[in-house]
Amino acid sequence: MSPRFSGRISGGKISSMPLSIIRSGNAVSERSDLDRNLITRIIVALIFGPLIILLSYLGGYWLFGMVMLFAVIGIIEFTLGCGIRVNMLPFWLTVVFTAGILTVSMLISMTSGLIILAGYFICLGVITAVRNISPSNLFKQQSFLIWGTAYISLLYPFVYHVRQLSEQGGDWMLFMFGTLWLSDTLAMFVGKAIGKRKLAPTVSPNKTIAGFVGGMTGGIIVALILGFWLLSNIDLYLLIIAGILVSLIGQIGDLVESCWKRAVGIKDSSAIIPGHGGVLDRFDSLLFAAPVLYLFLNHFIYR
Repeated sequence: MSPRFSGRISGGKISSMPLSIIRSGNAVSERSDLDRNLITRIIVALIFGPLIILLSYLGGYWLFGMVMLFAVIGIIEFTLGCGIRVNMLPFWLTVVFTAGILTVSMLISMTSGLIILAGYFICLGVITAVRNISPSNLFKQQSFLIWGTAYISLLYPFVYHVRQLSEQGGDWMLFMFGTLWLSDTLAMFVGKAIGKRKLAPTVSPNKTIAGFVGGMTGGIIVALILGFWLLSNIDLYLLIIAGILVSLIGQIGDLVESCWKRAVGIKDSSAIIPGHGGVLDRFDSLLFAAPVLYLFLNHFIYR
């Protein structure tokens, strides 16, 4: 007997397949894509993770170069994501000023970096004001560029300053990266396993409250492990507080970047890191966690 189908038949041709078969095929395809993406994420993390930790531990110009690379790629992703093309003057103005602010903020002082940032605001205002675009688009473009430049050029230097703060700076870098990565991993797996209630459905539909709590648990686990291994001279309660802060603020940083991507209508900042998206996608939590950890260390541990 010939196979029977429940779809309509027109002109001797099958016009549709049963919905159950279509849905089943789509589900299998989605699971396969997720599995491949997860494998890619793991391989890339195993290759680049140790290198990032090594450069962070070495500090000095090694860390300076790494931070500069990530930040410049990040601001390029940001400007392109906002629709600013490479052949536009605001694009190059933003990239050059960001590199300058980063250099001064890391090697001289954050105050000097703020002065250069103010100069960027003035130059950007002059350049965009004389361009022949509507006032509403002008304001939107300026707002995005000002926010993005401040976001990247003022927060990334704290990654460098955490390392340079004390002789244990390398251990604190390991603490920070370990907390963020374990929090991100636990948040993903816990959220997929038992997550039901959405954390911020309009901003990031895949994030759940269960995943958020799982990420916080990761921060405490790292604090306990490193407390006995690398930072045994630091009171355990301070390590736990630091772990919670890094995990909490890191997840908030992830949500902030998701807000920007929603606003400009993109899924990933770029595809430069296989399985992870762009530099902003991978290090969005770091941008928020590093300043908070630096302030905590500077005021409560190395005061």
